[in-house]
Amino acid sequence: MTALKKALAVADEQLDASLERLMALIRIPSISTDPTHAEDCRRAAQWLKDELDGLGFDASVRSTELHPMVVAHDRGAPKGVPHVLFYGHYDVQPVDPLEAWERPPFEPALVLQPDGETWITGRGASDDKGQLLTFVEACRAWKAANGALPLKVSMLFEGEEEIASPSLEPFLAKTRNELQADMVLVCDTDMWDRQTPAVTTVMRGLVGEEITITAADRDLHSGIFGNAARNPLQVLADLLASLRTPDGSIAIDGFYDDVAELPEAVRAQWARLPFDQSAFLGGVGLSQPAGEANRSVLEQVWARPSFEIHGIAGGFSGDGFKTVIPSSARAKVSLRLVDRQDPNKVRAAFRAHLHARLPQDCAIAFAEHGTSAATVLPHDGEMLRKTLEALSEEWETEAACAGTGGSIPILTAFKQQLGMDALLVGFARFDNRVHSPNEKYDLTSYHKGIRSWLRILDRLAAG
Repeated sequence: MTALKKALAVADEQLDASLERLMALIRIPSISTDPTHAEDCRRAAQWLKDELDGLGFDASVRSTELHPMVVAHDRGAPKGVPHVLFYGHYDVQPVDPLEAWERPPFEPALVLQPDGETWITGRGASDDKGQLLTFVEACRAWKAANGALPLKVSMLFEGEEEIASPSLEPFLAKTRNELQADMVLVCDTDMWDRQTPAVTTVMRGLVGEEITITAADRDLHSGIFGNAARNPLQVLADLLASLRTPDGSIAIDGFYDDVAELPEAVRAQWARLPFDQSAFLGGVGLSQPAGEANRSVLEQVWARPSFEIHGIAGGFSGDGFKTVIPSSARAKVSLRLVDRQDPNKVRAAFRAHLHARLPQDCAIAFAEHGTSAATVLPHDGEMLRKTLEALSEEWETEAACAGTGGSIPILTAFKQQLGMDALLVGFARFDNRVHSPNEKYDLTSYHKGIRSWLRILDRLAAG
């Protein structure tokens, strides 16, 4: 029997014990944004450290200015093989509103569903404790079956991902030499659908901005000052409207200078994915794509930059009616970026666009709300090829190279501080209710996630 088959058999035999460990981790209310749960975050870090120590890793809890990091290196790592750094996070989102939960959020359970699937319920079951443990349990099964892992494995777990990872970049800068590896492995993403595993190879970057327009030195009566006085809400609306052209593109000078066309091989691969753009939009009550004309929906949300308005405030918006010209108005907006776009360059061009169109008697101020570059994994990479083969074998269907319109700023930190690309392999489903009440992780995702990582470790170790 091969080393892989031995490890797969052990993973199957130890599934119940593995689930008990996951339940124990979910029971720790490691809510990173709430200071009253700081000790729980440390408790979760210590739990991981103890488990990894028991698996033959040199594990330690490292303090930061907020919540601790867990760093582990396999003591029995072979020489002359690839080195991977696995990243995950043990912190979770708050549980509000508590009354919307069908079960207590930190009392996990296995709940059988009408379709025969079993859900692992509880806050963090999917994001990211269940996902994180698929890799840890894969390492456990391989070691139990074969004594030593086929690769050199290190792990990094943080407790601040849900609050934008403020300690991660300085921590990576301090530990750059220690954490250097051939690639980062991340398990915090989704499958394509219930039967199709995916590697996320495209992730957009982000520029977040808050704009404030100020005119008069006080709110004004619209009957007395209307027409004569600048209205910051009108100015703001005009400025925001100026950022889009009628064909759906973004009207900032030079915005597309660094945007490349999608490679034909990637376009063809995406075309093979079982994606119904009518159903995608129809599921939220829409019918027509609103982005750049003549671009598919997948291309619009994965491979093209975007501009969105998230909120506008100013004047009187309460019940009733008040004829006021406000002295100021503000909006929160974001620009999603694609490969080769420089977030700092885009931010400067965005601000210059608005400054150039600002009327007299008005002032404009900006506040930053996040910056990250896009992440693109080369589609012809050896590690990606091997990972797709391993996933396809386990799930008995062709694994997808998927994109996501979202942004994970930590990937930029790994690239800038460690010079490493990240391989994003996730087993979550879109209906897992992450960040919402009644979060769940499918038992199939957990079990086959462990088995998938065993196959990936075996493939990556092969010459």
